[in-house]
Amino acid sequence: MTSPASVHGDERLRLFLALRLPEAVLDTIESWQAAELGGRRLVPRAHLHGTLAFLRHRPACELEAILSALRAAAGAAGADLRLAPFRYRETRSVAMLAFEDVSGGATALAEDVQARLEALGVYRREARPWLPHVTVARFRARPGLRLEPPAMGTFVPSDAAAYLSRLHPDGAQYAVLESVGLR
Repeated sequence: MTSPASVHGDERLRLFLALRLPEAVLDTIESWQAAELGGRRLVPRAHLHGTLAFLRHRPACELEAILSALRAAAGAAGADLRLAPFRYRETRSVAMLAFEDVSGGATALAEDVQARLEALGVYRREARPWLPHVTVARFRARPGLRLEPPAMGTFVPSDAAAYLSRLHPDGAQYAVLESVGLR
């Protein structure tokens, strides 16, 4: 975890808020990636997450307010945040596992944190509805795979976190700035 105090007020930070996955889910996804997506640029285990809101580049002076919004939304989240894999999906540049929000709790959390961020003036929601998913691979050309998602059953995210994303030639490097427990 990176200390929020290690960033400076005038620095611009590439930030996102996300659900973190339990170790057993990470184990399953990592095994599935190796078996089904070998030969592609796999998202490393430490980078597997379910994005709640991607904030792009924000001034570091906004970080504390963003973290407060995450804490408040996580604290207000209902107790039922169950997710279950329901399909493999590709966009033009990524492969993802899409999840069913069994109870609606994860969607409610995403909508709450997004509304809080909008109220701060640091975020604007996408036009399409939030889709709980985990990006599992990246590619230059869509391979057109038709895969079944891994058999992992229903799970509850371990916590929510604010991430710092730094771009590198090998791909983005993520650091957790703060994690927040979910009720």
